[in-house]
Amino acid sequence: MSLLSSNLRNHFKNQKAIKIIAGINNTSISQISKIAQAAELANASYIDIAANVKIVKFIKSFSCLPVCISSIEPVDIYNCVIAGADIIEVGNYDFFYSKGIYISSNDIIKLVKEIKSLVCNIPICVTVPYYLNLDEQVFLAKNLEFIGVDLLQTEGVYYSNYSKSLSCINDLHLCFSNSLSASLLSTYVISQNVKLPIITASGVTDIFTSCTSSYGASGVGIGSAVNKKKSLAEMTKYINQIRHTLMNKHKNISVYLPNNNI
Repeated sequence: MSLLSSNLRNHFKNQKAIKIIAGINNTSISQISKIAQAAELANASYIDIAANVKIVKFIKSFSCLPVCISSIEPVDIYNCVIAGADIIEVGNYDFFYSKGIYISSNDIIKLVKEIKSLVCNIPICVTVPYYLNLDEQVFLAKNLEFIGVDLLQTEGVYYSNYSKSLSCINDLHLCFSNSLSASLLSTYVISQNVKLPIITASGVTDIFTSCTSSYGASGVGIGSAVNKKKSLAEMTKYINQIRHTLMNKHKNISVYLPNNNI
């Protein structure tokens, strides 16, 4: 965490960090530009974009927000850091999930070590996969803390693989709530075992944001809830709602936490 800017450190310390996720597969300059502008206007903490050198340079050309790039490809990560990326996230495993591939804890640790050898002085966040049981998630989190990772992120259940069998697939709100529940459970358990800041992502909306800090989250990752807004004004207003809700820690909304055999 020492590698983060003082402003970001304060956001995480006060449990009010907001990461706006443009999307790992989103390469639409116009859409990403709108999202980045909204994030800056609403005083979000930083923006997460695809690991694309052109996009990194474009965002850095007009935005003062720290830029996080998400990838599992060391070469792409290295090139984006050279282009000006401020934070690295090892995560967004959806590409593998869609192919039925699930990365092991050992593979993640090896990947992080390789990336750290390439970019020594850049903050690194790692997403802890949802499909690991809670003991395995804690074991991975502790190992990542030991090797010098700066941030962790939790994720919820990946539904796309199971869209035909899920009875809740026609109720997106229920799906997102279940996904958030899984992410919050991971956040709570991991936060009891490591000292690293944890970002809760997957299904986070303005309705549930205020409860995340109660589960040990130092920040939230917001993606689809912002991306589906059509205009810059709507995006900005929504992020402002997230920020105001996150600061209101006295309003605690209960979210059902599933068991640990996710």
